[in-house]
Amino acid sequence: MDATALVRSLVERAPGARVEEAPSVDGQTTVFVEPTDLPRVLGTLRDAPALRFTFLADLTAVDYWPRDPRFELVYHLVSVEQRQRLRVKVRLAAEEAHVASAVPLWPAANWLEREVWDLFGIAFDGHPDPRRLLMPEDWEGHPLRKDYPVQIRMTPRTSEPMQVSEAEFRANLQRDRLARR
Repeated sequence: MDATALVRSLVERAPGARVEEAPSVDGQTTVFVEPTDLPRVLGTLRDAPALRFTFLADLTAVDYWPRDPRFELVYHLVSVEQRQRLRVKVRLAAEEAHVASAVPLWPAANWLEREVWDLFGIAFDGHPDPRRLLMPEDWEGHPLRKDYPVQIRMTPRTSEPMQVSEAEFRANLQRDRLARR
């Protein structure tokens, strides 16, 4: 199913949803969805027999600061039955950086949403466990935001770097090559 047919099929099954086909450099079908329509569109993509995108492969975000809308939330979905991949994007303004959680549809979204919140500050309404995943609980800010301060004044927690001699390095490489054969 090409991108135009997929968008047409999606609009038929989710009437009133604002879905638009997006250009893609890699040839993967990509659509933009409005944040308010996201839960209904994702549910339709998962449950409609003609679509059946039952696998959430990835969820990430992009910060386009200072552009407005600032963020794009990106869902990578797979339909095993249809042998098709789909990229669903949602544009979010900085002051309204939140959408409904996809955990009820795909439990795997739990950690992916926590990672996006932790690193970008995009909130997921109704998330069952909204706490930091990668950064310490006392960390301030979201480090993958473009306006995050780069110069951090923290004392290092390790006392010395790991030292490997050139001979040990070459032996490790050789051992890895042999293990892959």
